[in-house]
Amino acid sequence: MADAETSSYIGLWVTADNHVRQELLPDGRYVEARGTTERAFTGRYTITGTHIDYVDDSGFTADGDFVDGVLHHVGMRLRRTEDRSPDPS
Repeated sequence: MADAETSSYIGLWVTADNHVRQELLPDGRYVEARGTTERAFTGRYTITGTHIDYVDDSGFTADGDFVDGVLHHVGMRLRRTEDRSPDPS
């Protein structure tokens, strides 16, 4: 369950083109959609301060940082949104 430190980051984060959509869930899990593939990646995450660490269910690891309301993750910039629509392409 989310604590006060991580609760402000819970929610849906998307790239400007809406191609990558990453939902950070309150239970420490995430679901990442890519294009029309709604569950391209799933796994768990931990947040320390403004840094996020991911462990994909396959064992792949990644990380990122929240800077001024933007999630910087593996060369992408994601912004928080409520829109859950898939990529139009």
